[in-house]
Amino acid sequence: MKEIKLFCLPYAGGSADVYARWRTFLNNSIKLYPIELPGRSKRAKDPFYKSMEEAVEDIANLVERETQDSDYAVFGHSMGSIITYELVCSLYQKGLKLPRHVFFSGRYPPYIEKQGKNMHLLSDDELIQEAVAMGGIPEKLLKYKRLVENAVNTLRADYTILETYGHNPHIHKLDIDISVLSGTNDELATIEDMKCWELYTKKSCTFYTFDGGHFYIHKNAEAIVKIINNALAVAE
Repeated sequence: MKEIKLFCLPYAGGSADVYARWRTFLNNSIKLYPIELPGRSKRAKDPFYKSMEEAVEDIANLVERETQDSDYAVFGHSMGSIITYELVCSLYQKGLKLPRHVFFSGRYPPYIEKQGKNMHLLSDDELIQEAVAMGGIPEKLLKYKRLVENAVNTLRADYTILETYGHNPHIHKLDIDISVLSGTNDELATIEDMKCWELYTKKSCTFYTFDGGHFYIHKNAEAIVKIINNALAVAE
C-alpha cells in the first residue's frame, strides 16, 4: 500500500497534540505528521514566530525535507488554514512538490478582510476571557496559573502573526483538490464565508459541515478522519 503523509497545522494557541487522536481512525496508508509550532510542547524552548513569513518559511523547509520520496496532504484549522494556504503558495513559487490534497477548516479565505478585535493587543485577562468564550480554553483550567500563563503567551504570539498578516487580496488558484470543513454554529467562519474557498482551486472543492462552533474538530474526530480517508487512502 502506497503511503501518503498528512501534515496538520493547529489553530491559534493550539499544539500538535490536538491531532493525536486521529491516528486511531486513519487508514493505514496515511501517516500523520502533526506540525508542532515553536513555543509549545516539544518546542517549548524555541522562540515564537514573529510573522507569517517566518512561519511559512520554517514549515516549508520541514515539508520539503519530509516529502522527498512520498506524496502528502495538508490539513489546517483556523490559523492553520491561513498558514496552509500561504505554505502551498510558497512551495509553488519555489517549484517544490505540491500536496495531493488540501483541507481548509474553520477559517474563511484570506482575501476576505474583516474588522475585529486585535486579540494580540488585549490585556491578559481580556485574552483569557475571549479564549474561554470561544471554547479554546476550558474554564476548569483557569485555576492552574502556570497553564494559563503559557496559554496566554502562546495565544498572543499566534494572534500577532495572524493579525499582522491581515489579509491577502490576491487569489492564487491551486491546481489541487481541496476540502473545506466548518462548524454550523461557527460565528468566526460562517458557512457562507467558507464557501468562498472554491475560488482558490482549479480542481474540485468539496464542502463538509459539522454540528458545533469554531472548535467543532474536538468532538468530530472520527467523522473528520473518515473524510480524510476517503480523499487520501490509496488501495493496493
